[in-house]
Amino acid sequence: MCNVRSGFVVLLSTFVPLSAQWLHYPTPGTPRMPDGKANLSAPAPKTPDGKPDLSGIWEAGEQQSLYPPYATHFMDLAVDLKPEEAPFQPWAKALSQQRQDNLHKDDPLARCMPPGVPRINTIAPFKIVQTGQLVIVLYETTANSAFRQIFTDGRPLPNEPQPTWLGYSTGKWEGNVLKVDTIGFNDRGWIDTGLGHPQTEALHVIERFRRSDFGHMEIAITIDDPKAYTKPWTGNLKVHLLPDTELLEMTCENSRGIEHMVGK
Repeated sequence: MCNVRSGFVVLLSTFVPLSAQWLHYPTPGTPRMPDGKANLSAPAPKTPDGKPDLSGIWEAGEQQSLYPPYATHFMDLAVDLKPEEAPFQPWAKALSQQRQDNLHKDDPLARCMPPGVPRINTIAPFKIVQTGQLVIVLYETTANSAFRQIFTDGRPLPNEPQPTWLGYSTGKWEGNVLKVDTIGFNDRGWIDTGLGHPQTEALHVIERFRRSDFGHMEIAITIDDPKAYTKPWTGNLKVHLLPDTELLEMTCENSRGIEHMVGK
């Protein structure tokens, strides 16, 4: 299940040249240092209409290396909360503890299911493609070609959405911040990895994307699920740009190794 890009690249190199994978192709429009490396501290780019351009390949964490260790991709959204202070409903707290005690045996990722939002932003590189009316997010994830559409054309959120893994998203600009509202989830996703926070179909996720400079962006996250938590709670995810590379295709076969996931 692990998406270790460096190890995977080594494996691929025994079959095809690395250049065929576009893993080291210079990204057009990237500001450069005198030595040719990307200047990640340069000002954030703008679109023709003056809005911040969030386009690029991003990865969770503050590292600037191309292939940081896999474990650093995971983020516990309750990192700024003590476990006993998390605003759980009693049943949700018990389920979270059960998932931890059972060594994450029932994690949807173990069965090739999508990680859900906002967790999907924390486990592997993702690519943002920004247009005037739509922001597309493509994920290098074992969930098999997962993607999100964030509509910025002014449409409202659906009234009675069919429950999905990644929900229905609309976005609007608040100054230099893209605010994204997402609803219409199923109750099978995990909000994060570390504590296995549960969710219900009432979940409403609010994400605020702020690109501080060319190579760094912060996503402020609000989790509002009144059926699972007594009040909304927040987390912050820092992501860094991966310049001069591209996403790799990832696939998952959920028939391999399930019998070994015995839990506690």
